[in-house]
Amino acid sequence: MGPYVLDLDDPRADLAAAGGKGASLARLAAAGLPVPGGFHVTTAAYRAFVAKNAISTDGGEEEIAARFAAGEMPAEVAEAVIEAYAVRGRPVVAVRSSATAEDLPGMSFAGQQDSFLNVGGDDALLAAVRRCWASLWNARAVDYRGRYGISPGDVALAVVVQELVDADAAGVLFTADPVTGSRDHVVINAAWGLGEALVGGHVTPDTYTVGDAVTATIADKRVMTVRDAGGTREAPVPADLRTRAVLTAAEAAELAALGRRIEKLYGMAMDVEWTRAGGRFAVVQARPVTGPADEGEWNESLHGTYLWTSTNLGEALPEVMTPCTWSLVQMFMNTVMSMPSFAGHRLYGIIGGRFYMNISVTASITRTLGMGAGRLQSTIEQVLGKIPPGVELPYIEMSRWQLIREVAPNAVRLARRLRANAKRMPAYLAEAPRRCEELRGRVAATTTPAGLAALWQGEIAGYFRLSCHMLEAGSRRDGDALGAAHREMTRLAGEADAVLLLSGNRGDGGTLASLGPVVGLAKVAKGELSREEYARAYGHRSDNEFEVSRPRPAEDPAWIDRQLAGLAEVAGADELLAERRRARAAAWRRLERDHPRQVGRLRRQAARWSRAAHGREATRSEVIRTFWVLRDFVVRAGVLTGLSTGERPGDVYFLTVDEILARLGGGTDAADRARIAARRAVYERYRALPAYPVVVKGRFDPFRWAADPERRVDVYHEDVRLPSTGEVAGFPGAAGVVTGTVRVVASVEDGESLRPGEILVTTVTNIGWTPLFPRAAAVVTDVGAPLSHAAIVARELGIPAVVGCGNATTRLRTGDRVRVDGARGVVEILPE
Repeated sequence: MGPYVLDLDDPRADLAAAGGKGASLARLAAAGLPVPGGFHVTTAAYRAFVAKNAISTDGGEEEIAARFAAGEMPAEVAEAVIEAYAVRGRPVVAVRSSATAEDLPGMSFAGQQDSFLNVGGDDALLAAVRRCWASLWNARAVDYRGRYGISPGDVALAVVVQELVDADAAGVLFTADPVTGSRDHVVINAAWGLGEALVGGHVTPDTYTVGDAVTATIADKRVMTVRDAGGTREAPVPADLRTRAVLTAAEAAELAALGRRIEKLYGMAMDVEWTRAGGRFAVVQARPVTGPADEGEWNESLHGTYLWTSTNLGEALPEVMTPCTWSLVQMFMNTVMSMPSFAGHRLYGIIGGRFYMNISVTASITRTLGMGAGRLQSTIEQVLGKIPPGVELPYIEMSRWQLIREVAPNAVRLARRLRANAKRMPAYLAEAPRRCEELRGRVAATTTPAGLAALWQGEIAGYFRLSCHMLEAGSRRDGDALGAAHREMTRLAGEADAVLLLSGNRGDGGTLASLGPVVGLAKVAKGELSREEYARAYGHRSDNEFEVSRPRPAEDPAWIDRQLAGLAEVAGADELLAERRRARAAAWRRLERDHPRQVGRLRRQAARWSRAAHGREATRSEVIRTFWVLRDFVVRAGVLTGLSTGERPGDVYFLTVDEILARLGGGTDAADRARIAARRAVYERYRALPAYPVVVKGRFDPFRWAADPERRVDVYHEDVRLPSTGEVAGFPGAAGVVTGTVRVVASVEDGESLRPGEILVTTVTNIGWTPLFPRAAAVVTDVGAPLSHAAIVARELGIPAVVGCGNATTRLRTGDRVRVDGARGVVEILPE
């Protein structure tokens, strides 16, 4: 049997000896964090007491407690406890229970056993220890363990004895938002006194959110916990303190930094209890967060009233993301966005596992900086899609001068970075395929966890950041060119010719990267390109290409044959492009005939837009190739850590990249397994739901929405039920009018059901859908905007398209006869 007492920071104070709370405090103390001094009464002492008194744990709570109270503490245990107490000068202490099944990821056990404050004297200390032991068998703890399937014989109780901090304030902090799960800010609750009133829910605390700035909500704090001769009691808060802020902004920032240190130590989101005395903070407990952040129930919409959209990047992430992919997407977004949030408001987030952009923040920033309402709406619609009728855009009040102070330095740095990276772009695009192939080879050749972690830190992470910056530069080059060119060409030549004039290959004959896979298939069919050459050039592009858990086409030997079979009955992409070139040349001749003075300038505008489109699409293709490297890294990490073996080979996808790196560094298996199981369960629940609305206003619960028989898939409005419109309308994607039969396709895997000449109706398309386009007479999508994949590719191939309808897949059914008017952005349902 082990020692009965251990110093607080003793390395032997692990879960088995010191319980969850004790092991956590030992780890904090050993790391040099501010933890009040003390010692552990170990589980060996508990077992010795139970054995000496032959205590049975059968019966009710009061009966078991009476047995512990009447039991005689073994002399050697009592002597060890009193000696440790005396060595420290017999101070007033806090005596806290610490069970061997508490403070684990997914099972906090918070408050299930008892703790006692303001304990002084030998007899009082021994009595408090016995009462802690007895609390292992109170009704709360027994019921809690039963729900988690923990056997009574598997638990024991240690006791933590610490000097009691005579706190003037105390509280808790969460390094992940307890409501939304966001890891981008720290949430702090603070109250006056010792903190037991706060933990017990008897007082409404002040709440501080610490991110880019400190925001505070000051409560009317009516009660506080104070010391008295018998321990502690609740007392009224003095009138002058009730509505006074407990913390200053500087103190909140100091606490947040302390929380981040603890989070880094543990490698996961943490729930930390703290106290303040004499202006100094101390940590009295830290446990893994067991709420949304740890279990994967991220939902940024719960954090405020914003307008969200899944258009644009949501096309590349059309499904529920695994936690691993979300962590990589966060890295990507934080790299390419010079200001991922402003004053605590996130510019992007995750709602029920799916990616959304926050239109409210972007619109509020641009409006505050002086953009007019008309131009603002046009800009939003070009990039993010239209705001449905009846949905008002919630704006956020911002200080113009505060915004300028924050934006100006970022804008200067961004401008320099864009100029530098634009110059590096040609070399990057030329080198990227070889560099990615090299990195993939090195990942495959790595045989140790430490070696793989070193490869990430030394090579992969840096190349990923470089690729993100290249996409940033490619996406912003001549970004305003399309709107100006389209408006003037429409005025002079009409909508149909304007779309023709702005589509097409560059003068050097290069093909838009989005068309590469389908053009490549045509070359394979003609024998102009081998399967191996195709796989190297285009095998990284797929229908869900940011998701690292999804294999790439190049990993499936039969993929090319399936695609070729689908193209056998229709004209190839090269034929469609040739027809498009002839039509475009005729449109330029008409424009030159009717407006000879303007044609030269308009050709330059069109060329400018073409360069921008080709640069953006080429860079995106290479970023996706980099994600193939990231997928290989994650898969290899799973093999080397054992997370890709056994009955659940996909477990590695339910850890974030930071957690995978911690695992490569020797992280614990038990913590990961509990976290993975919880996240996988949430992921499967989200995946079972239909695709969420494209536009979400307010707080959105995907499960309640899915259960509503009258739900709309185009828009969700928290406060009102919006009436359905009488037509299927969206954005003009590609001009042309066609009448045909609808084929609703749920996923690219179901694309084989699309017959030549049918109208493809689906939620969203991306590069993985491109091989299906030559079969379709027209394309209609729920998600999209004029710059979306469906619109761009349809324009290049000359296929009419209406994008961003929101409700096409619910209003239209396979077999419906419809007329698609791509120029107007309308789908008319025809009578049978």
